[in-house]
Amino acid sequence: MLKLNNLSSPKGTHKNIKRIGRGQASGQGQQAGKGHKGQKARAGGGVRTGFIGGAMPLYMRLPKKGFSNAPFKTVYAIVNLDQINEKFTEGEVSRATLIEKGLLSGINKRLPLKVLGNGDLKSALTFVNIDKFSKSATQLIEKSGSKIETK
Repeated sequence: MLKLNNLSSPKGTHKNIKRIGRGQASGQGQQAGKGHKGQKARAGGGVRTGFIGGAMPLYMRLPKKGFSNAPFKTVYAIVNLDQINEKFTEGEVSRATLIEKGLLSGINKRLPLKVLGNGDLKSALTFVNIDKFSKSATQLIEKSGSKIETK
């Protein structure tokens, strides 16, 4: 019978750690695997990433060019038409109803919304206050007899 006093881990679960700097007999004494002297042998020693022995680092020697708009790009919460088709049969599609039906969760509740045209739309719905639609989504929405109402 299994009790707290006779529990054991499976074979190979625990491996003895290498105890460095614990005397000559351990095989890892004396310099403790750090070699002879130098910056990397000292306590707290070592150099930062990109350090080239006091020379001008490569990342500082290379020219800096261009501009990246990545920090300023707009990230959208994406909903596909097939997801909307599964959850909605009639009525209006808005941020509140998408959250209610479980299509938006977490940070996506606050992000601007974009509807993509993956899938088909079977019923006529009214899309209210949705920030963006892809071209294919707009075509499929109009084809199904649905309406898009902007702010």
